[in-house]
Amino acid sequence: MPIDASLAGREFPETAPYAVTADAVAAFAESVGAAAEPVPPTFPIVVTFEAMLGFLEAEQVDLSRIVHGDQKFSYTRPVRVGDELRARLRVEKVRSRGGADFVSTTSEIVDADDATVCTAQATLVHRSGEDA
Repeated sequence: MPIDASLAGREFPETAPYAVTADAVAAFAESVGAAAEPVPPTFPIVVTFEAMLGFLEAEQVDLSRIVHGDQKFSYTRPVRVGDELRARLRVEKVRSRGGADFVSTTSEIVDADDATVCTAQATLVHRSGEDA
């Protein structure tokens, strides 16, 4: 089933707070082959992925039909061990082409003081055809 284009502009509930620990950063860094210091610049994907899962669950979209098209991070400040991060996902645009839906999202990642740490933009590609 295609993703409804009327989702554009819709915001989804914020994720639960995620504590950035030295162990979490080390595990992430090891998984992507990066140094753990400073915190890898792609680390916020941990929080944005939870926001994306919340969106997919709310809209009853099967994760197995999703391919991550692209990802960008724009920083206000670096992520630090000790941060407590939350993500707020907004669907910016939905367009369909060739049996696939392209969903553009923006996630604002904030700290415990509600200050923006970074903004993540992603494109999710959803195979919308029943036989896909």
